[in-house]
Amino acid sequence: MHFIRKPHNLASALLATTMLAGMPAIAQEVAQAGLETVTVSAQKLGEQDLQKVPVSIAVLDNQRLEDLHVSDFRDFVRFLPSVSFTAGGQGSSGGPGQGNISMRGVTNGADGNHSGPLPTVGMYLDEIPITTIGGNLDVPTYDLARVEALAGPQGTLFGASSEAGTIRLLTNQPDPAKFAAGYEIEGNKVDAGGFGYGLRGFVNIPIDEHMAIRIVAWDERDAGYIDNVRATRTYASAGVTIDNAALAKKDYNDTSKLGARAALGIDLDENWTVTASVIGQLEKSNGIGGFDPAVGDLKVHHFYPEFAKDHWYQAALTVTGKIGNLDLTYATGYMDRRGGGASDYTDYAFWYDQLGLTFTDNDGNLVDPSQRILFKDQFTKWSNELRLASPSTDRLRFVVGLFHESQTHNILQNYVIDALGTDFSVPGWPHTIWLTEQQRKDRDLAAFTQVSYDILPDLTLTAGVRVFDATNKLEGFFGLQSYYNPILCQDMSKPSRFGGPCTNVNKHVYEWGETHKFNLQWQIDDADMVYATYSTGFRPGGINRVAQLPNYNSDSLDNFEIGWKTSWFNNSLRWNGAAYWENWNKFQFAFLGLNSLTQIANAGAARIQGVESDVTWQPLDGLTLTGSGAYNYARLTKVYCGDLDPVTGALDTTCPNATYPYPPAAPKGSLLPSTPRFKGNLTGRYEFAVYDVKAHLQGSLVYQTKAYPDLRVQAPSPWDGSLKPIRQMLGLMPAFATFDLTTGIEKDNWSIEVGAQNLFDERGQIYRYAYCTTQVCGFEPYILPTKPRFFSVTVSQKF
Repeated sequence: MHFIRKPHNLASALLATTMLAGMPAIAQEVAQAGLETVTVSAQKLGEQDLQKVPVSIAVLDNQRLEDLHVSDFRDFVRFLPSVSFTAGGQGSSGGPGQGNISMRGVTNGADGNHSGPLPTVGMYLDEIPITTIGGNLDVPTYDLARVEALAGPQGTLFGASSEAGTIRLLTNQPDPAKFAAGYEIEGNKVDAGGFGYGLRGFVNIPIDEHMAIRIVAWDERDAGYIDNVRATRTYASAGVTIDNAALAKKDYNDTSKLGARAALGIDLDENWTVTASVIGQLEKSNGIGGFDPAVGDLKVHHFYPEFAKDHWYQAALTVTGKIGNLDLTYATGYMDRRGGGASDYTDYAFWYDQLGLTFTDNDGNLVDPSQRILFKDQFTKWSNELRLASPSTDRLRFVVGLFHESQTHNILQNYVIDALGTDFSVPGWPHTIWLTEQQRKDRDLAAFTQVSYDILPDLTLTAGVRVFDATNKLEGFFGLQSYYNPILCQDMSKPSRFGGPCTNVNKHVYEWGETHKFNLQWQIDDADMVYATYSTGFRPGGINRVAQLPNYNSDSLDNFEIGWKTSWFNNSLRWNGAAYWENWNKFQFAFLGLNSLTQIANAGAARIQGVESDVTWQPLDGLTLTGSGAYNYARLTKVYCGDLDPVTGALDTTCPNATYPYPPAAPKGSLLPSTPRFKGNLTGRYEFAVYDVKAHLQGSLVYQTKAYPDLRVQAPSPWDGSLKPIRQMLGLMPAFATFDLTTGIEKDNWSIEVGAQNLFDERGQIYRYAYCTTQVCGFEPYILPTKPRFFSVTVSQKF
């Protein structure tokens, strides 16, 4: 039996007493080897022991990703309790590559529109930012070294939308020391849907003792489980009935992915290494990921084809070396993401028809008002970072660097009514009632430094600052041509250079500022550490497309945090955590206003108070228990006034009178949307031997409490000004729990695993949304559900 070390102060004694109270099984024999060291590179000082890094970081390493049977972004977010997920912007199907993420409750629930605010969480693939607006890249997790989720403002070392946190996807690198290869073949079945498969493999080939290449490839199909059922729909005002018989189909939301990643690593000498990599994926998804509860469980009745294509690649180059005793890193990357598709928009047509909105042909005859959206996007991102770091063993050490990022987004959204008269169509675009044809440019330049000094051998002070300037520009055309709202262009003789009939938006905004960080770390002993942090995050402002609306300002996040990282019982138990108080100032809120056009306002202020913690325990050899959770109390500290002022047309951001022109959209104290008050998970894995075969049994429970999908409690109707109860219309996302069960065997270099995700088929709600302005389309909300019960069999082999 192993004994607990003697507590050497009152705090340690109290902590030990608390832990013992909940662990009656300690008297049993504990694991002999202890927990393996988890390494991270979040400080940009090379690989470091997670337990020595004074930052709140949730890590899913390669082995845990495999154990949890995690294959994509939505899978691993389930096991990151500080991270929440919502659907993408307007017209989004809620499918792969169309989600938005938030951390610690710093979300308004409405980001993701192409012309709206930047994200609050940065995404990185190795050294390169891959953050995009309108949905994260769907990067497969096969052959990843680990996922690091850094909670809280990371704007000192990480810019690029890291106001509330950063998620890093770190790949396995080429290794010239040895040959390695592997593959896995998966067959799967959604209980409520069809069959899918996954073919994945990698090979690491040493070319010589200084050079190697690593190649990874995958071919996957995710089965559908949403049914588009046979239905008719009648437009009362237009006197038209439509039928979707030609498109009715079971399990129509399937997804296919085909991609590869290649990296070439060259050790030029003992100090300098060059790594060049390229990754690309072709992804196509059909249908939508949500369902209409009024139609039935996992069912919709849509009337136009729906699909999305997401094709992207990223090329990157990283150079590391030494100048004297300083470590130099230069990383540059270029990403090109192209997408397109179509979306059913008959909900918009139906609910506006209920309000009397009709359309005609050129002779004035009423026509079928059904709408569909045809969209096409091209997103490019180029980034560069150059930094120097002093030796991590020095008493005074630092990181200093320069950063550049430039991204361009070409946007086309074509809202089509097939029978619409050309006299009422956007000029040059027959049957188009609304056209968005724009180019958005965002640029970020920054200089940063972070300095650490060991005041005492066990007491370290760290200070950092990042100075930046940012530019946001939007140019092109948006609008409609009809007797309801004529084209808003002063000069129709000059077509937009992006394809529209003219240019009616050409705005830009420039901002500069700084973020900073102060951290005090006390390494109590080799196993225990506590820290305190004050850090800030910043998100640049931007423009509103509508000419009479003002630009929206930057928002900022102040973070006050204390954290701990501890090991117990001869390193058989690891307990880390952090408690924080965050003030979100003048935060940007995007919402669908008149004609379902996205508008952005600074919505006052909010406060997030929370705690996050994770525990890993090996009470016995072969048995590992892992749990993590986050509690976030996120609410407004200032009233949010509402939408457009009915007299001036301006956004009311001052709220001089909370009862005029309407009661506030969200009173002070309203909970922020999308993030549950509590989210947690618990995994137990037992590994044992059966003769000469290694076997395992694993169960994982994921639970989260209820949440609202929208910040607003109420909002005026864009049609008649009457108040609509937004949260009541969209509904509440109730608490839910899912349970996964897997078992498998390993022998020599091969393994087979059988798994069931969401074993009890819990219909958890990840998000609820409407297809147009909630005050109009909120009568028909959609639910983005957890994946239904899902069975899989995976055979793999490594060499």
